[in-house]
Amino acid sequence: MKLAHMLVVCLAVSAPAFAQKWEIGGSGGGGFHTSKDLTLSSETAKAKIAPGMAASAWLTNNTNARWGGEIRYTYQNGDLQLKQGSTSANFSGESHSMNYDFQWHATDVDSASRPYIAFGGGVKVYRGTGAETISQPLSRFALLTQTQQVQGMISVGAGIKTKIGKNWQMRLDVHDYITRFPSDVIQPNFGVSAGGFIHNIVPTVGFSWTR
Repeated sequence: MKLAHMLVVCLAVSAPAFAQKWEIGGSGGGGFHTSKDLTLSSETAKAKIAPGMAASAWLTNNTNARWGGEIRYTYQNGDLQLKQGSTSANFSGESHSMNYDFQWHATDVDSASRPYIAFGGGVKVYRGTGAETISQPLSRFALLTQTQQVQGMISVGAGIKTKIGKNWQMRLDVHDYITRFPSDVIQPNFGVSAGGFIHNIVPTVGFSWTR
């Protein structure tokens, strides 16, 4: 089913519940990832995803005075990178995240300002979008590949919603998207140890319409 059709179905199913507080919005900002050390014998190189632009869209249902639930999509770009001293390798990349968060607000639904915390989970798709070459710097540590990898994701965050009109609000938030290291996209070479989790910190500012 096409995305547009899915949205129509979701809206039709949820229409009877619109007496509750709904919020739909979008935001922009940036994102950066923690790095990972790749170790080969006595040598180490850093693997990471470079800081880049982030854009998000969300649909929130505030089910009572303090609690709500939100489905959120986030796009980010950022080069895949390897670095050791003055030597580096770069490869274009991007990611797509979809998560569902529970939100707890410090104030009631009709308050002018609503600080909140969020926690939940979802999936994140890492994609290498550059052109692969025969020779890549630091390839003894890892290969930066034109591939795609889906990872399970933990989502935590916090922010504040501020009313700027009858049905409009401004929103500042920051999320931490936690996944395992994308070892298919940044592919460690034979004998190189890599693994564990990386953090993706995404601060954004945006606007939403409420009903």
